Amino acid sequence: MTITHDTFKIRKTCDAAPPAIFGAFAFQDRKSRWYAASPGHEPLSYSFDFRPGGEEKLTARMLPGTPIAGKQLCWTSTYAEIVDNARIVFFQTLDVDHARVSAAVVTVEIAPLGDKGEVLLTHQAVYFEGADGPAMRRMGWDFLLDTMASELHPA
Repeated sequence: MTITHDTFKIRKTCDAAPPAIFGAFAFQDRKSRWYAASPGHEPLSYSFDFRPGGEEKLTARMLPGTPIAGKQLCWTSTYAEIVDNARIVFFQTLDVDHARVSAAVVTVEIAPLGDKGEVLLTHQAVYFEGADGPAMRRMGWDFLLDTMASELHPA
């Protein structure tokens, strides 16, 4: 039985103020555009309860052309702490075809940066057998944050 522990950080500058960035995480209609919708998967279900103790759950089937085409993935997040316009902390698990492959603590810090905003995402995870691993997970979050930033309106 092999497990891998890893921590990575991604820092992004956005052409929007912290309230707009926070809103991209806090409102289902906004978050679903950059998180639930994807060219790599078909969403099967998506629920969203953004509050401490609330749960967000996305189940999707991976599309042809992806490394795990046809697999069903389920990301389940539970929000631990939310500070308006500044910080979001959540626990997230990933299941592939109903088998748990990872568990993580994710911290999103949002700060003003001149007339823009900055996001610092810290991802601390344990990967179990069958997991995509740290490199793929970092690539996924990098893509998601770029997509989120492209959805924002200028500050």
